[in-house]
Amino acid sequence: MKKQHILVVEDEEDIQQLVSFNLIKAGFHVSCADSGEEGLHHMQSEKIDCVLLDWMLPGISGLDVCRQIRSNTNFQTIPVIMLTAKGEDDDIIAGLENGADDYITKPFSPKVLVARIKTVLRRGRKKNDEAGGDKEKLSIHGLEIDTGRHEVQVHGKTIKLTTTEFAILELLAGRPGQVFSRQQIIDGVRGYNYMVTPRAMDVQIYGLRKKLGASGEYIETVRGIGYRLKD
Repeated sequence: MKKQHILVVEDEEDIQQLVSFNLIKAGFHVSCADSGEEGLHHMQSEKIDCVLLDWMLPGISGLDVCRQIRSNTNFQTIPVIMLTAKGEDDDIIAGLENGADDYITKPFSPKVLVARIKTVLRRGRKKNDEAGGDKEKLSIHGLEIDTGRHEVQVHGKTIKLTTTEFAILELLAGRPGQVFSRQQIIDGVRGYNYMVTPRAMDVQIYGLRKKLGASGEYIETVRGIGYRLKD
């Protein structure tokens, strides 16, 4: 089986070597970049399965790199994990709001990092496997959600969502009318014990609503509890 390819965009040599060593030990193929510009060059020239991205880089910031990845139709579904010393709530929210699928703060556990990478890649494999089966598409409120192809159409127009936004929509649309707490949504789309604030999840819901336009209004806030997709 071909090794999955991880791109590490990190300018601190010690951290780059630590991450690369642990990823190679875990069975991944690894490429490294010292700057955002070099990282984007790797994206263009190599088949990348997941990106580990520092925020504070020479030249363009990791946040700008994440935005460019999400704005490129060839890269939009590639998981991006921010790996950074910026650990305040507002930093985490900014990272997620700009398209990151996960956010890990330094200092970090290499074992946890490898587990997080495997989690985002496993979600991607699951969706690819479903593409070869006969899983039914979800249709509701003008939305056509193809879980196999990882595609969403709103009244016939294709909408590009991040991996996390798609997972949230799939969860809510799979059980219309059911109220999910913020923690249930976090657990459902990322796995248990994922450390992210409810406020950060609110940002994800806000971004999802905005992309869905009028259909986003069917994602209702249930005060004091969480969210549901109106049935």
